[in-house]
Amino acid sequence: MGSVLEKVKDIIGVEGTVKEVFVPALNFTSANITLGGAGYPIGQFHQQFLAYVEGLDTEQAGRISLINGLWDAFNDPIMGSITDRTHSKYGRHRPYLIISAIPFALAYIFKWTSFGISGTGNLSAVWWWYLFAAILYSTSYTVAAIPHEAMLPMVAPSYFLRTQFKIVEYMMNSVGQVSSWVFTALAISGFNVKVALTGLPNPTPADRGNYAMIGIILSVWFLWPLIFCFFKTSEPPSIDQPHEPLNWRYLIHEYKLVFSNRSFRQYFIIQLFYSLCHSFYGITDQYFIISVADLYKYFNLFNIIAGTSEFMGSPLNYLLVRYKGKTFCGKLLGPFMVLGLALNTLVSHKRAPVFNTVVMITSAIFYNFGFSGPGFVADNIRPDVTDADELITGRRREGVIATFYSLFRKTIGSFISYAVGWGLKQFGYDPNKQAPSEQTARSAFGLRLNFVFIPTFLALLCVISIFRYAMTKQDHELIQKIIKERHEAGHVEVTEEQKKRLEKITGVKWENMWIGQTEQIEAPQAAHTDE
Repeated sequence: MGSVLEKVKDIIGVEGTVKEVFVPALNFTSANITLGGAGYPIGQFHQQFLAYVEGLDTEQAGRISLINGLWDAFNDPIMGSITDRTHSKYGRHRPYLIISAIPFALAYIFKWTSFGISGTGNLSAVWWWYLFAAILYSTSYTVAAIPHEAMLPMVAPSYFLRTQFKIVEYMMNSVGQVSSWVFTALAISGFNVKVALTGLPNPTPADRGNYAMIGIILSVWFLWPLIFCFFKTSEPPSIDQPHEPLNWRYLIHEYKLVFSNRSFRQYFIIQLFYSLCHSFYGITDQYFIISVADLYKYFNLFNIIAGTSEFMGSPLNYLLVRYKGKTFCGKLLGPFMVLGLALNTLVSHKRAPVFNTVVMITSAIFYNFGFSGPGFVADNIRPDVTDADELITGRRREGVIATFYSLFRKTIGSFISYAVGWGLKQFGYDPNKQAPSEQTARSAFGLRLNFVFIPTFLALLCVISIFRYAMTKQDHELIQKIIKERHEAGHVEVTEEQKKRLEKITGVKWENMWIGQTEQIEAPQAAHTDE
């Protein structure tokens, strides 16, 4: 039996024992039940909750997201620099998990109920309440998410160990998403399982109590993983790390320096197109399903199929990374994502409901199975970008790099929420007129534009950008080797061919990188090589 297990372990490429790898990965990624799951019901239901249940029009609901996105763009970079400079016996990043837990739980309740304000009919007060709730949620999420993501290169220092942590993280994300979906579907349906699965009615103001239950239940469910991760994850103390300045000039310089790194720029483009595509699709799906396909009663069923399809891609992605490198799964599965999105051009309320249902199920399978590939690429290459950054700066700046994880996860979605809400209003879409027969040709086109055409184009750009990413496993092993050598010996021995390869990866001339200098410097100005 032991030899069989060892053979299976060898096939899937597990490095290390269960105690050495799986248990630490499970402890660390337990926080992803919250960080990966909390945004799922918000992305699926909240924008429409504000429009259909709380009475805001799509532009008003989107404006909350826009202001919240601007706030994220302001506070996320600050949090990234703060966590890199934190002095604590618990480490630079870990304390923020416990600090954020209670505010996060309260914010989750506030996002799903106005405590009677909406019942007064004062839409201005409703708008201000949900703006406050959005900012509190976003801030507490940032305080937890950026430090947690920044810890990964430290708790999983080697190239493939990070992938093993990431596959466990995907499992925890799935636990968070599936559990949050179950709780949300049950709450919306009044805890009627049959209605939750096959007969969900269109949302109305009469459902306010059901939506309030979402906040209450999920605030409790999402509280414990952050606390558990804090107590079960180890991070070296940071009490003795050097004090570095933190002011606006220095902060701007820090993030400007990040973009001197070509591998970061390539990662940034991949994640940007991926996040934009996902945001347009996710924010518009309920509007499209209600007012074009007329299939909202199957909305939760579509979500089950979508979640299952995405999860089924995870084992394949893991094996492809193990044997083909970190970008191959995106190259192989990405086209399925594009095809799945394009299939929705066939959906119309003028077609038979059975036809629309089959098309949307097929689309959900293709899109979400394919979607898992580029997502796995972006998540896996992000920690490696930190090591390339150290070649240039000579410093570990996990928090600065992790800022963009939060930026893509929240800020991009916030901006797109406003863009979709504003755009649908310009096309004449009225949430109070939900039936497809009530839509004008113009409003129907606006829904198709945001749900089908724009996401398909962005998905195609995402796949193309994955083919341009340069860093390989061999490159990363060289980077880690010479960084260690530089710290220990004060200089490194590399060939001219290796220098040119590292210049191609970083986009910075060898002599202008920290790694290429004989004496350490704090933050060199990077000179670009030609793209």
